Amino acid sequence: MEARHLRYALALAEHQHFGRAAAALGIAQPPLSKQIADLEGEVGARLFDRTRRGVFPTAAGEAFLDRARRALTEMAAAVTDAGRAARGETGRLRLGFIASALLGPLPAVLSRFGRDRPEVRLELHEMGTSRSTAALIAGELDVAVGLGRPRGPGAEKLVSVTIGRDDLVAVVGTAHPYAGLPSVSVEQLRRQQLIVAPGEDEPTTIAGLRALFGEDSAALHGATVARDVHTIIGLAVSGAGVGLGPSRMTSVPRKGAWFCQVTPRTGLPDLVLSFAEDDGSPVLTAFLAVLRANCPEAGASLDRRLGPGRPPER
Repeated sequence: MEARHLRYALALAEHQHFGRAAAALGIAQPPLSKQIADLEGEVGARLFDRTRRGVFPTAAGEAFLDRARRALTEMAAAVTDAGRAARGETGRLRLGFIASALLGPLPAVLSRFGRDRPEVRLELHEMGTSRSTAALIAGELDVAVGLGRPRGPGAEKLVSVTIGRDDLVAVVGTAHPYAGLPSVSVEQLRRQQLIVAPGEDEPTTIAGLRALFGEDSAALHGATVARDVHTIIGLAVSGAGVGLGPSRMTSVPRKGAWFCQVTPRTGLPDLVLSFAEDDGSPVLTAFLAVLRANCPEAGASLDRRLGPGRPPER
């Protein structure tokens, strides 16, 4: 039994005449009569009464036609759903990100993607770079946004593009002696109680700070650990010490906070978006198209790695 048999039966029930039904279907009457007879043979019951007044469904025919209408409706919906899925209009996207990514390009990308693909389920998880990298490599995420390019076993199978760059800045409360200064030196910071990100979450950031302050720096060994930029700022404003973080955190409006440039000017690991090279899912392809539109530099990097506008390989 094929979909055309269902359409033929429904057309015959609507027109109540083999000739009119055949004309509506665009076929000759004899093939229609044969297809209906074959259908009745397959069903094992007479579906239509042939009378001088016309052709009318039997009780078995009415039951069959009710299911046939629903079956054709479901088949049409299946075709529609398949097309939407192939275009990345449905499905899900699992994204892990560090908190400071919300101070950069990520909100604009997520907002536009949500508007363009309202029926894609976004599963968003705030997590440190180490965790998101491990989850991406394990297939538990589709996209990860963290600091520095992923390292370790499995990282060679990822595509990574820079979506933001930062310098190191310090934040203090307005009652701190450094408040009002445009910049502070590394030597000044060595004498302070520091507030930094945890090394297990952001190893590349901590490695950069160790290179700046010295591997055996007492300031770093005794530093207070905070997992996101909002906590770093809040602790600094509370007088717990001098917070160190990315320059993007200066965009956080916080009463009582003062930001200082760190000298010498020190770049932090890039904000990097990564995904599996062999992930050719339509949803990821749609997400990367939005990324290209909102982050030209990242788009150019994707084009160099994958080819202009080309999705990842399956």
